[in-house]
Amino acid sequence: MTTIELAEPPSVVGAGTDDVRAKKRKANTDLVIAVGLTAMIVTLLAWNITGFPAASDDEGTYLAQAWAVQHGRGLAHYTYWYDHPPLAWIQLAGLSWIPALLAPTLTAVAAGRIAMLPVQAVGLLLVYLVSRRVGMPRWAASLALITYGLSPLYLTMGRQIYLDSFAVVWLLGALALALSPRKHLWHFAAAGGAAAVAVLSKETIAVILPAVLVALWQNSARSSTRPWALGAFVSGLVLVGCFYPLYAMLRGELFPGPGHVSLIGAWQFQLGSRSSSGSVFTSGSGASSLLHSWLYYDSVILIAGAVASFAGLALRRVRPIALAGVILVLVALRPGGYLPAMYVVQVLPLFAMAIAGVIAWAVVALRPGLVWWRWAVLGAAITLAVAVVAPRWYVGDRRALSTDDNAPYAQAAEYIRAQLPGRDDATVVVDDVLWLDYVNAGHPPDRVIWFYKIDLDSAVAKRLPGGWCDVDYIVSTPAMRQDPNSLPTVRTLLTNSTVIASFGPRDGRIEIRRVDKETPR
Repeated sequence: MTTIELAEPPSVVGAGTDDVRAKKRKANTDLVIAVGLTAMIVTLLAWNITGFPAASDDEGTYLAQAWAVQHGRGLAHYTYWYDHPPLAWIQLAGLSWIPALLAPTLTAVAAGRIAMLPVQAVGLLLVYLVSRRVGMPRWAASLALITYGLSPLYLTMGRQIYLDSFAVVWLLGALALALSPRKHLWHFAAAGGAAAVAVLSKETIAVILPAVLVALWQNSARSSTRPWALGAFVSGLVLVGCFYPLYAMLRGELFPGPGHVSLIGAWQFQLGSRSSSGSVFTSGSGASSLLHSWLYYDSVILIAGAVASFAGLALRRVRPIALAGVILVLVALRPGGYLPAMYVVQVLPLFAMAIAGVIAWAVVALRPGLVWWRWAVLGAAITLAVAVVAPRWYVGDRRALSTDDNAPYAQAAEYIRAQLPGRDDATVVVDDVLWLDYVNAGHPPDRVIWFYKIDLDSAVAKRLPGGWCDVDYIVSTPAMRQDPNSLPTVRTLLTNSTVIASFGPRDGRIEIRRVDKETPR
């Protein structure tokens, strides 16, 4: 009798079991949807990833720094001057075995892009997870993932090797942890740690950390643990983030001083001395040109995302995402600042989630009334959006899947591997993109020089006591020819050299040139 009284009623036990099974079914359904959509988008990213878009100097720079980490040469193969925190290319170095295993003959940039695919896959999955944790239904979370992943701007920028891609993944991870439904203190501490890793991957993402705090504040509402949650977050943020200034301090490079680089000196340059991009509202400025290039690839997600971000501030559940988007918009619009080309990488996932969140709110708000004209208006809006968006995205996505902009670089890299003489003792000046291809072909790293270092780095100049006459080959690329007057030694090398091999069309030509030391011009 006693045993019967202490036993839980069968109906309650069954109900509890049913609840657990229902939660597992929901979780499995979410997993299937997220993984399926992510696999589709990663396939599109991988398709023609070696051909489009054109390789950039930034990609070559980060790959070379990852190579330096991987081969024990420090945080960079030249003097590391704290221009960016190093954690992103440290992560890239850890992923470099993937393309080396799958396709060892690829050019360095192509291999690096393949190494970035797992990073992009995690980012896509986190977009779905964060969308669900801010309260979006499955269809809205799927819409956020699809809007992000199928945008031509993402299929362009998401293929490239940018520090921002690592930072975005860690920031989304911080949001997912801050919004955890279990609300354990270790989740909040881990959110702080993930936020710190995001900043140590790309420092500019620090401007949207307030959005993570808003998410944490809302998730711990009406709870006595809120102060502990905030304390755990700050602890994780500080304990992980302090390693970077601690590293600089232990090396004697925290404060500016004669004869050495410094962390604070780099901050002063980035925040105060760096050339301004101008205003996006000033025609012809760098910021305006950059904005128009983004709009060329996809004006839909940028305009709709900005509008949805400002509108989403009024919606409690969407507010953390919307706040992050609004902050990024305001930073981009500030006059006199520097706007980098890869800035939009941070914007895209937040805009996609803001769009989906506002649409989800609109659909839910229409349900109670069931007024036919409201549904008609919504249907017309959806039809118009599809009619406008689908054709534009089709054209942009087809470009990403079919255009080969990197054939000249691939041909030059093959020539370097197979035919270029003087491999053991020749000194070569190249752009950032081909630096690692030369090193992988067997050239000593100290004899392969980034073209702008020869004029701007005194340590490199000391290696060449005879000046330009100590250089044997120079590889002329569009990046090198862009502003020859600012680099006199490079200009002299281009003038006093003879083409021995040429690849690509005239406007994007890559030339392997032998330096003429006996008949200077």
